[in-house]
Amino acid sequence: MQKLYKNCQNMDQRCYDEYGLSEDILMEHAAQGMADYINQNFYEGTILIVCGIGNNGADGLALSRLLHHRFESIKVYLPFGTQSLMAKKQLVRINKLDYVTIVDELSPADIVVDALFGAGLNRPLSEKYQNIIMQMNQLGGFKIACDVPSGLDEDGVIFSEIFDADVTLTMGARKEALYSDFAKDYVGRVYRLDLGVHYASYTKDEPVSSYLLNPDDLNLPSRDFSKVTHKGDFGHVAVFCGEKEGAGIIAAMASSRFGAGLTTLVTQKEIVPPPYLMHSTSLPEKSTALAVGMGLGLSFDSAYLKQNVLNNTLPIVLDADALYHADLLEVLEQKNREIVVTPHPKEFSAMWKILSGEEIDIEEIQERRFEMVRKFNRQYPHVTIILKGANMIISEHEKLYINPHGSSKLSKGGTGDVLSGLIVSLLAQGYTAIDAAIHATLALTLASASHTMSAYALLPTDLIESVGQLNQENLDQEIAQKPPYIYFGSGKTE
Repeated sequence: MQKLYKNCQNMDQRCYDEYGLSEDILMEHAAQGMADYINQNFYEGTILIVCGIGNNGADGLALSRLLHHRFESIKVYLPFGTQSLMAKKQLVRINKLDYVTIVDELSPADIVVDALFGAGLNRPLSEKYQNIIMQMNQLGGFKIACDVPSGLDEDGVIFSEIFDADVTLTMGARKEALYSDFAKDYVGRVYRLDLGVHYASYTKDEPVSSYLLNPDDLNLPSRDFSKVTHKGDFGHVAVFCGEKEGAGIIAAMASSRFGAGLTTLVTQKEIVPPPYLMHSTSLPEKSTALAVGMGLGLSFDSAYLKQNVLNNTLPIVLDADALYHADLLEVLEQKNREIVVTPHPKEFSAMWKILSGEEIDIEEIQERRFEMVRKFNRQYPHVTIILKGANMIISEHEKLYINPHGSSKLSKGGTGDVLSGLIVSLLAQGYTAIDAAIHATLALTLASASHTMSAYALLPTDLIESVGQLNQENLDQEIAQKPPYIYFGSGKTE
């Protein structure tokens, strides 16, 4: 699990005030980290570094000085000159070297480094800057963003044009903005650069904005605690199966696959479920967790739902149609039960209007995903919310977790039902709401990533099968092959 921060301004200032480090020293370490990455991964070719007028541009200028001589050419383009004192100082330094060339136009290169804007961009880009970024994206070559891709603001929203990076080398600490849904297509792989002081000292006392989930954070259900068990030891899930019974059946299948001892479909019509699922017209007495909303429609009247859903304290997942249902949303007022709600942006909009009377359109929700989740959690701190998207956001008691491992494979009807089934299965087995949400989303995304069929072909049933194949051994192998969170700088890699 990695800590995320809104920005690094206070942490940089601590380096100046408490550790006696200068802006120049931090910049040298940032540039050395970028140079380490390039020198370790590329052995020849041409490099173009596009620098802005401020300190992000200064980082790029320092980088050009530190690169290895083995590269055929190291070119620096300053489309708007230099403005900050550090940028001017770094320009003086490279003008004394014979292996860095200042050029007056963009030209193709094997490696293109974006050092126009760093973190903290808070205004739309001028047309001139937009044109520069557009041309950089058209150059080809391997693209590296310095700190954040230019065009991404502090909230993770894109201003018109954005640099399309293969890798982002971010300074000091990870920024929350890099894990917005808007950023996902543009940041590439993200690496953190050390700035000349141990990370623990750099981030000391700084409030954490949110947490990034790693594959090795997944805690799969276990049956290793005893050889003498029975199905009742692993919980009894009740899934309310409504008008579109396929959604409920998918959720129940996922629940059973993920370790629930028993799974019952609660239904008021004839269905033909898989033979390992039970079905009933009433809530089983020994149920240990409920899931309501997937394909619910109008199958159950309000009196039935109140009697069977609101008049108990069983852990519960509310999804899909339940988020449009004012009676069912009364569950959120119950502070003595484990509750998980799983909206996508449209469902969040409908749910929030019922709960608060405030209308928020889908576009605004997408632009303010982190803020929307925090806003919900301030009103319902005891409720765990999962805002679905390319990067799922999970929160309880205003503590946010981001799952960045989703992909387009999951863009298909039924995957949300699988997720609800995974969550309720863990709730039935005794996980807290926040733990069930974290581990179920990780299982979902990692199962989809491990599936070998074409991205367009994955079915919910395939996904359920892949969940069943997750184990610590194959997770460890995948992590070893794709180390997601290393950093460069100060001669250290982790």
